[in-house]
Amino acid sequence: MVNSLSTAAEVRSRARSGELSAPTPGLAPGYVQANLVVQANLVVLPKSLAFDFLLFCQRNPKPCPVLDVTDVGNPEPRLVAPGSDLRTDLPRYRVFQQGELIEETTDIRKIWRDDLVA
Repeated sequence: MVNSLSTAAEVRSRARSGELSAPTPGLAPGYVQANLVVQANLVVLPKSLAFDFLLFCQRNPKPCPVLDVTDVGNPEPRLVAPGSDLRTDLPRYRVFQQGELIEETTDIRKIWRDDLVA
């Protein structure tokens, strides 16, 4: 079981292994939690839309804080979590297409593409 004294890397590892699929508040004190339930959301979109979304976030920093931006096709947030994989290291993902929720899953590797930015 994950306790409140886990490191961020331990929480990501447990999410990747499937041991953790619930919200993570308080599991890694001192770290920003980038998951779909707590303080920040992960947004993954094609490179063609990434700049416009980043500009929107910069103009709206309170509701849309940007913690890191990945290189195109690379799921590793090198600035805030080196060695992690955004496709597997969050407890749960809500996948939207055209504004519609199409899936909830614990792994988005099957839908990851080489043109995506997170």
